[in-house]
Amino acid sequence: MLPGIYTKWSSTMAAISPVLSVKPTRGLVNEKIQIIVRNLPPRFPVTLHSLYLSEDKDYWEAFGHYTSDNRGTVTVSEHASVGGTYEGSEPMGLLWSMQPVPRSRTGLRLRKMNVLTPMVVHISVYSGHVTEGFSKQSPLATVVIERWYLAPGVRRIDIRDEEVKGTLFIPPGPGPFPGVLDLWGGGGGLVEYRSALLASHVFVSMALEYFSTEKNRASNLHIKYFEKAFRIVQEHPLVMKDSVALFGLSLGTSITLHMAAYSKAVSPRCCVCVSGSHVQPINSPQNIFINLQENTHKYQFDEEGCLVWKDIILPIPNDPGLKVDMGRIKCPVILIVREDDQNLATVESAEDMTQMMRAAGNKHLLTTFRYPGAGHLIEPPYTPHVRASNFIVQQTGEKVIMLWGGSRKPHASAQEGSWEMILKFLQQHLYPSQDSFTQAKL
Repeated sequence: MLPGIYTKWSSTMAAISPVLSVKPTRGLVNEKIQIIVRNLPPRFPVTLHSLYLSEDKDYWEAFGHYTSDNRGTVTVSEHASVGGTYEGSEPMGLLWSMQPVPRSRTGLRLRKMNVLTPMVVHISVYSGHVTEGFSKQSPLATVVIERWYLAPGVRRIDIRDEEVKGTLFIPPGPGPFPGVLDLWGGGGGLVEYRSALLASHVFVSMALEYFSTEKNRASNLHIKYFEKAFRIVQEHPLVMKDSVALFGLSLGTSITLHMAAYSKAVSPRCCVCVSGSHVQPINSPQNIFINLQENTHKYQFDEEGCLVWKDIILPIPNDPGLKVDMGRIKCPVILIVREDDQNLATVESAEDMTQMMRAAGNKHLLTTFRYPGAGHLIEPPYTPHVRASNFIVQQTGEKVIMLWGGSRKPHASAQEGSWEMILKFLQQHLYPSQDSFTQAKL
């Protein structure tokens, strides 16, 4: 910038206070926000910046470089960022492109484990095109917003008995509502935020822990454990007993498919399968990790030393005892496939599942969405993409940095698009009619 022009703009800024508008300031995590900066000098360069302090006390940030229009306005949904953590016209770029601030710990992943509190994000506007040192500069304006997984009125109920550990989320209103049993992957622990968000979209949802992170609590992969959890959801007085789905991610997909094919005790109305596979030892699915140990020779490491598990189940076996018989599936299944999944051979698995169902005559039950450039870790919309992160291998307790795959923008698009498809799929198959869905919302 020329010195004279800079002096002119600096004096102008002293007389004009930019107005930063972010709406809504309180909303669900999958709700879009509108960001507008007004009262700037025409053609003035600014940086929009977001900052979030995680529950692990790590700072995450994103920023985009803009130039005001002839009216002195920046409208993020219309104007293009010309630099920063994202480029182009990206209304939600300040959220999905977040990354740990410089000199942070390695292997971080952004997750909200306490759904009773919001994500508090600071949105600020700075003069000029800034790329670092935000904490040492004073913003022109700042707005604080809250991003919630839990909508007002959603109830959270602990499920604790000698066998099942989980959390049940119930939407507000008289019901009845469809139910969802929510199964995460092999990372372990009780992960609630997806179930909280599902309940915020009018589904009774139960997050289930089956890999415990507690030393005195055993993990449970026996099918009877999942059947009991399914019945807890199904038998709740506010749940439509014939409208309960299974929702699995990664290893949770393997369990979902196994239950849909082989359980004699429960019958899911439909299944959501994200970043998963049907390859597993059918006679003893609880021994799925024995297979991993037997295939350690297939482990790979990328140039940064991240562990790559993708080849562990390749080639897809022909032995029927080593994969779910997809021909036994009798309910609709939506399959979400990420084409840059570096943790699991989900593309090859999806192709084999499709062939099996076509040969069995039940291919009409399968709906598949494939997303180029997306990695394994599929989260709710606008969650920052993490290509690799810290991971504890359950069977050994070893801490590694696991490569999940994906590129930032394609992965963000996949998270937003697949969430919309999943909600439509659940509404279509769990609600008897659109009228019942509308009534439940009321």
